[in-house]
Amino acid sequence: METSTDQRWLINELWLLAAVPFALVTWQAVQAPRLHVLLDYWHVLAKVTADDGSLIPGALFSYHLEQPFALPSLLFWGDAGLAGGDNRALTLLTVALLAAVVLLLRSLLPESLGAVRRTALTAGFAFLLLSAHGIELWLQGTNGASWAPALFFLVLAVVCAHRGRFWPALAAAAIGSLSFGVAFPAWFAIGLVAWLRRDAWWRVAAPVALGAAVLAFWLLTRPAGAQAAATSGFEPGHRLAVFGASLGSMWSPGVAWVAIAAGVLVLGVLAYCGRAAVRARAADQAGWLGLGLCAVALALLLALGRTTGSGTNVGLLSRYSLVGGLAACAALALAALRWNPRPGWLVAAVAAVGLVTEITGYTQVNQVRASYESLGTVAYALRVNDPAALAELRINPAVVPAARSLGAYPFTGDFTLGCGGRELGDRVPPESPRPLPGPSGPLSTKGVVDTRAPLLTGWAVVDGKRADCVLVTDDAGTVTGGGLTGVGRSDAGGLTGEPNAGWQAAAAPDSRGRIVVVSAGGVLYRIDENAHGERG
Repeated sequence: METSTDQRWLINELWLLAAVPFALVTWQAVQAPRLHVLLDYWHVLAKVTADDGSLIPGALFSYHLEQPFALPSLLFWGDAGLAGGDNRALTLLTVALLAAVVLLLRSLLPESLGAVRRTALTAGFAFLLLSAHGIELWLQGTNGASWAPALFFLVLAVVCAHRGRFWPALAAAAIGSLSFGVAFPAWFAIGLVAWLRRDAWWRVAAPVALGAAVLAFWLLTRPAGAQAAATSGFEPGHRLAVFGASLGSMWSPGVAWVAIAAGVLVLGVLAYCGRAAVRARAADQAGWLGLGLCAVALALLLALGRTTGSGTNVGLLSRYSLVGGLAACAALALAALRWNPRPGWLVAAVAAVGLVTEITGYTQVNQVRASYESLGTVAYALRVNDPAALAELRINPAVVPAARSLGAYPFTGDFTLGCGGRELGDRVPPESPRPLPGPSGPLSTKGVVDTRAPLLTGWAVVDGKRADCVLVTDDAGTVTGGGLTGVGRSDAGGLTGEPNAGWQAAAAPDSRGRIVVVSAGGVLYRIDENAHGERG
């Protein structure tokens, strides 16, 4: 049917609406820190890389956090060697892969829905998969490169099966299963889709049998014991709460009961629409039923493998938001296919979906950013090669030779301490930094508690403002380390009104003496061990 001029305008506006979440997460990915701060990146890089920077192919097929991790491991190694260990390369790759997932989902919508409905649903998919709820994915590529490739191949497998491309579907499921456990349900979804399409019986049985074999192999070979602080107890209540929250996290501002209620609603829509489609053997809905099955299976795997005994509902964690997003996409599409709403009603519903998703998602952004910011000391600990400081930060010290050989940041020529041009190896005459003023002076500071500690920490405020930067020197004044300022300190906030007055530093372990020097307003102040002052 020919599209009218008004409909073309509406379709263009809907494409612009779909571009909004893509633009927002792209901006977040570009603004992400250059440094990889998460221990997983450095742990995996150390495992798959020889000291000369070469890849150890066999290590790609080992487990990480009890998950297959071949493709993410290869991406980490490639990022270190080709992109200089730039975290933003992986965050942007994550955005690109999930944008591709949105387009794959659009391809599952039948032409009979009409151009307006298909584009409106595409905008809804974009808001659900490219939302502020996934801030961990856009902020640290370690998270994104773990989840996005596996989800892409899972969806690709289902789309191929929906179109009758059986062998490409199996290939996508196999690649996804080597990437991360997220793709495990793809095998069973392929079988379901083949059954709904009334394909040959062996096309139904083969992927199910292969999926069972993959799961059995994984269960028999994965590392023993609970992973990622997961509980090994029965605890059905906690596990059901995680299951529900992971399906409804896209609709909650970080509140467990809201996510659980939304999850029950999403599950209800999937069950109601899915039951009717299964009874009718509706081939045009086969792919969506397969994706709904995948989302429910992933929520179940999270509940079984990641529930903690602390009472924290892991279903609300940002990096797991893709499970709820996928479930909501399947529910939205199945509902639209079943009831075929008027275009105007569907556009209004999609706009509401986008608004609620974005508003509730931004409640997590500041919290996640704050939790990662203090990990920036990783760069300084790596550059000075302090094993004790790296261990304190839970970074594998064995990665240093490999990272240096690959030229991964912070082992690059543009690494800087960011302190007035003073860099490692420069000299700050011992008499140059001013001593701390007495209690009546303008400086309120808490200095190093123990200079023998792996990480040096404290806080400093001058004339009501926090320090600009921090250096560590030896007894002769040679700069041997540096670190971060602007670290949150609750004790500082109460005394000075500046809650982010903290600093954290690392220094070369073989230096003679460790003297902390902070710069405030261009003036250097020396902080001796156990030094402290009060605001005058």
